[in-house]
Amino acid sequence: MEQRRTGRTGAPVSALTLGTRALATVAERDLDEASRLVLDALGRGITAVDVSDAHGAGLAETAVGRALDGHRDDVFVSVRFGDPVDHDPAHRGNGRRWMFRAVERSLERLGTDVIDLYQPAHPDPATSLDETLDALADLVAQGKIRAFGIPGFPAEELVEAQWLRSGAKSASATHVPYSILTRTAERTVLPVARRFGLGVLAGAPLAGGWLAGAYRSGAVQPRSSGALDDPAGFDLGSARNRRKLEVTDRLGRLADDAGITLLELSVGFALTHPDVSSVVVGPRTVSHVDAYVQAAEVVLDDDLLDAVDAVVPPGTHVLERDTGFPLPALTRERLRGGRRVGVS
Repeated sequence: MEQRRTGRTGAPVSALTLGTRALATVAERDLDEASRLVLDALGRGITAVDVSDAHGAGLAETAVGRALDGHRDDVFVSVRFGDPVDHDPAHRGNGRRWMFRAVERSLERLGTDVIDLYQPAHPDPATSLDETLDALADLVAQGKIRAFGIPGFPAEELVEAQWLRSGAKSASATHVPYSILTRTAERTVLPVARRFGLGVLAGAPLAGGWLAGAYRSGAVQPRSSGALDDPAGFDLGSARNRRKLEVTDRLGRLADDAGITLLELSVGFALTHPDVSSVVVGPRTVSHVDAYVQAAEVVLDDDLLDAVDAVVPPGTHVLERDTGFPLPALTRERLRGGRRVGVS
């Protein structure tokens, strides 16, 4: 598989990165099966793994750790932290206190003494960015992580991070949702990443399952993992979801005419962007791994990419939420907090 570079770090990564959200579901059922799935991906040329300590309450990391035994030097390991790992409110966020505990737990579960890339899963409005960056730089100095990144949204936080820290103490990468249905990053995060030489891990290339190929007009709609996590986001009784289905159907016809699957069109689209270092995919079975690896070999020509642009214009999005998480500035409290009844 094609090897790329993660920004200015120079670290090589495969075009595809193995994500572990779906793997965690497998691990909850059978930890050995989950480890075998990781080994199969490594055997197919995927040399990068992106895992969250919140996936399966650490089970995904444990499965990856088992698979890495004897292969650690050949695999780029990215870990995200900050999401809740249990019901304890102290076990989450981007502050130094939790970060230092979280990294030790991840190192133990992964069976390694160093993580290649460590980054918060999301912005944390309760913690100053300055503290987060300081703590991450300290982990680099301690040799527990080789590099760190910060989330891709909001893009201005990427810029702020570069202003606050430069050189070896600055972020080296970012993680951002990016698919044909979620193209806002093209006008926000990706230009910033290019300017500052940040590696980009592009997640959710199938837009939660909408672009996997099963959502087509007239077909029996599947019960995808995305639909299980967000039923309202896939309820075809709503006008906005019927709009998604209409767009997905048009993209499916483009793929059919090109002689490829919609999954291949979607993964190939994300891989085509020159600022993307690697695309994070989340297989649950060996056949899923095969499909993703085949998709990574597909080269999309300009005419097909132009046709995609005609369906979903560059820099726009079809999904109602394109950042992967709610932005603090768009919460009702932040939008309405300054208003008082009877005051204009």
